[in-house]
Amino acid sequence: MTRALYWFRHDLRLHDQPGLMAVASEASELALVYLHDARHDRPSSWLPFADRRMGLHRRRVLADTLKDLRSRLAGYQSGDHPQHVAVLSGGGIELLIDHARRLGIQQIHCEQIAAPEEEADVTALRAAGLDVRTHWQSSLLEPNDLPFKVEQLPRVFTRFRESVEKAQISPRPTIAAPARLPPPPDAALSEFDIEAALGVGVVTVDSRSAFPYSSDRCRGGESAALAFLQDYFGSDKPQTYKITRNGLVGLDYSTKFSPWLASGAVSPRRVFEALRAHEALHGANESTYWIWFELLWRDYFRLLHLQHGQHLYRAGGLSSQGVPRHDRSAFLQWCKGATGERFIDAGMRELALTGYLSNRLRQNVASYLVHDQPGDWRAGAAWFEHQLVDFDIYSNQGNWLYVSGRGTDPRVGRRFDPDRQARQYDVDGAYRRLWLGG
Repeated sequence: MTRALYWFRHDLRLHDQPGLMAVASEASELALVYLHDARHDRPSSWLPFADRRMGLHRRRVLADTLKDLRSRLAGYQSGDHPQHVAVLSGGGIELLIDHARRLGIQQIHCEQIAAPEEEADVTALRAAGLDVRTHWQSSLLEPNDLPFKVEQLPRVFTRFRESVEKAQISPRPTIAAPARLPPPPDAALSEFDIEAALGVGVVTVDSRSAFPYSSDRCRGGESAALAFLQDYFGSDKPQTYKITRNGLVGLDYSTKFSPWLASGAVSPRRVFEALRAHEALHGANESTYWIWFELLWRDYFRLLHLQHGQHLYRAGGLSSQGVPRHDRSAFLQWCKGATGERFIDAGMRELALTGYLSNRLRQNVASYLVHDQPGDWRAGAAWFEHQLVDFDIYSNQGNWLYVSGRGTDPRVGRRFDPDRQARQYDVDGAYRRLWLGG
């Protein structure tokens, strides 16, 4: 008898899951676990005014995602024992170590995440004597399929994209959800309250939200993700994506796949296949190409982490710049949406009230913090981590480095003039009135 454990991380789905498929094919008993680490329940050093590093918007979406995963797993019945995912909370990686030892498990499979804290967790598991097998499964393209080694990743995104397209690299086909899963060990069977484990509490979603995650259509989890994907690519919205993507208000101006991609409720390869199916029926154009373009950007930030690792978390990032100036009082006003710059304040209030913000506003508010106040980009990244329902460690770090001029941008920083941006993207002031009144 082979008993193993699969540790769900940012891959909360059953389709296109190479890691889960690998362990399911080998184990006779399989425990499924999600670890809600206690570090998310403590204040960030950058945000002493926030009681917890992970805010309520993110917790609510995560809880819904886990509830959906539990529901989908219930269909995998073996005798009297349906599969389920246990949620561990209240401590750190030692909880997972203790859980594995209690179940008599030596082998753990999980997603590979190339970020410092996540890599430290895997190191701790191995130091405890566990056999940990990681699986890279969050990118569209496999690193080994690229026309260069990760160590030679081009410093500029455009060169990366051109190299991929010139070599005609395509994503590998998706993998269907497993037809069966091994039963859980008897000792792993237990009831648990997901909301209590995550400390969700009461969350009120503002009705003006551009991503109303409390609605059935936008709820966290694989079920809603796949339904939304089908609806989006079954419509004509992909045909005009590039034209509408800089919108500020409403659900339909952009694809809105990012919250599900961030939790792993949908895989980027599944999105790509839906895109190609849409193009086969309705034709390809510049807008449908731009969806591929954005998926490549997402990959690029992942590959940067494989290439540079902890260097991306230094104050200077990939640059030779020193520690940025940081005014804590001004930073707090930025977080509150009280800078006095209406376009920026409107964006920051939308973020705080909904856990979501358009890409156009994300660039603007980030630029304002690092170039106008000025503030430390790492503090801004921490506030986004606290709030965003589509928080993704790779994209968050990569984008803040990019805007601050400490990443791979050849222009060494991107300052957005808020007045000019407002005139271009909020011509009649409707967005500012929506969030600030007046």
